[in-house]
Amino acid sequence: MGFSFLPVMEYLSRRAFHAAGLCPHTVTLPCDPGEGSGTQTIHYWAPAPAGEPRLPPLLLIHGFGPMATWQWRRQVGAFSRRFHVVVPDLLCFGVSAPCPSSPAPSESAQAAALAALLDALPGLPATARVAVAGTSYGGFVAYSLARAAGPARVGPVVISNSDLLKTAEDDRAFLQRAGGEWASAADLLMPLDARTARRLMELSFYRRQVTSMLPDFLIREAVQRLFSDKREEKIELMKAITVGTDEFQLTPLEQDVLLVWGDHDQIFPLDKAFAVKRCLGENVRLEIFKETGHVPQMEDPNRFNEVVLDFLLASQKSPNQHDQ
Repeated sequence: MGFSFLPVMEYLSRRAFHAAGLCPHTVTLPCDPGEGSGTQTIHYWAPAPAGEPRLPPLLLIHGFGPMATWQWRRQVGAFSRRFHVVVPDLLCFGVSAPCPSSPAPSESAQAAALAALLDALPGLPATARVAVAGTSYGGFVAYSLARAAGPARVGPVVISNSDLLKTAEDDRAFLQRAGGEWASAADLLMPLDARTARRLMELSFYRRQVTSMLPDFLIREAVQRLFSDKREEKIELMKAITVGTDEFQLTPLEQDVLLVWGDHDQIFPLDKAFAVKRCLGENVRLEIFKETGHVPQMEDPNRFNEVVLDFLLASQKSPNQHDQ
């Protein structure tokens, strides 16, 4: 049997989660009446149930990458020392599955599923305010959750490299930046060959990644394992995104918001960060990470953790009319 780096990466990711005191859980929940009949399944990582959490809850929402454990591997250790961290797999990722009869979930449907998960978490009071952080597509979901649940349920919000003003023209510009060889964003964001995977890494990261220097056969084996799973469902998931359509309107949030952006992001360019900030309201702080791309939590994890923790802890201490 030949060598594969994928099991090594999976092992390192899971080890980081276990070291942070997080364990895998799966919960089956009834479908929202508006989404269909039957049940939906959500897989998530959280501390083992042991009564009411001693620390304030923090929900980490992944983007469109292959798995949540990769995207938040460098955060869970630092965050778990100050928060009761919960890291779910969004619907259509991992073993999380939507209702069988429902259409592909939009980001608002994803947010509704996460709200149901919060209500079902063992020991978490229904009155607990939950801090939320989302990266890329996860930022779309974090915004939808914060707006729908309101400040009484969702507290401070971290949105990282998420273009909440994305349009079809932005999608076309992204494909042009990629080289104009791919017909759709799905072809590029869910690669099945080594060349496309290398191009996606170049677009996602500012610094060259060690994995991009691996032989083609290793990269090809990895991406086929990672991106073949639920491929059709994820393509439909992309089509279900309402950001950039008439169905979606970006309105200010009442919560404190930290907007994080890499200055070399080629998926959602930096100029969009300023436009998003203007639309999100007065309670928004923008932090620009130098020499990073689309995933600053992976490229500059130490600074990311410091900035996010400072923001979340300061938001907890500041007076808030919603707590009265």
